[in-house]
Amino acid sequence: MTPALLDASALRARLNEPGLVLLDARFELGDPDAGGAAWRAACIPGAHFVDLDAVLSDHTRPASEGRHPLPDIGTFRAQLGRFGIGPQSQVVVYDAGSSAMAAARAWWLLRLAGVPQTQVLDGGFAAWRAAGGEAAQGVDVQAAEPLDANWPQLPQRVVDAQAVRGRDASATLVDARASERFRGEVEPLDPRAGHIPGAVSRPFAENLDAGRFKSPERLRDEWQALLNGRAPEDAIVYCGSGVTACHHALALAHAGLAAPRVFAASWSGWTSDPAAAAVAVGA
Repeated sequence: MTPALLDASALRARLNEPGLVLLDARFELGDPDAGGAAWRAACIPGAHFVDLDAVLSDHTRPASEGRHPLPDIGTFRAQLGRFGIGPQSQVVVYDAGSSAMAAARAWWLLRLAGVPQTQVLDGGFAAWRAAGGEAAQGVDVQAAEPLDANWPQLPQRVVDAQAVRGRDASATLVDARASERFRGEVEPLDPRAGHIPGAVSRPFAENLDAGRFKSPERLRDEWQALLNGRAPEDAIVYCGSGVTACHHALALAHAGLAAPRVFAASWSGWTSDPAAAAVAVGA
């Protein structure tokens, strides 16, 4: 399996490698146009821009699928083909720095779509520049002949609200949002505050140390303590809208642990669905 993370020095050595595709996934929740503007102003040379709203989500889907509903996999694969990406491609994704907005989501979707040789630049564009990497203006260039690939069938690691409600005792439900949102003290984005009953809190930022991912060994120890003997592949991770939950999937991959399931609709989808909208507040 291709390592989940790549550091800036390794990317610099590979930058002109034939067939390598770079994707810029920078995004700001408070300013949806900021990521594209940042890419156009300065990006890693040759990087394509993948917008969280336009490419990594499908906003035509119902509210029960969350604030950032997953795109149709066929439509997403067609977009990858326009970037010249197929199942055998080597892809590196980055964002501004933390991988939360939205490199981890892009990485997870690419692997879900059948591009296993996808990695995330640890520390993002900030690490690239700190390592002396050059920058260029982003230019929207697509393949002259979009790739028509034979995509593999992949195991499904996405769950819905019904699966979350019906989970058994072997499944650890992990909330990636900030602790104060989990406790219901604040809710800046969604109509209701709190968390899904039975969930445990691990903010995605706990996967990081000074903006980079912790070592595999440290992450493995922390996650195994959180899971308390339960299998990582039985875990279900969620967040506010299914974006930073992917940060946990990335952290587990970096730690060498099995992939968790992702509740893609997350808190925003859970609280919009009357059939599933039981909530808990407090620790």
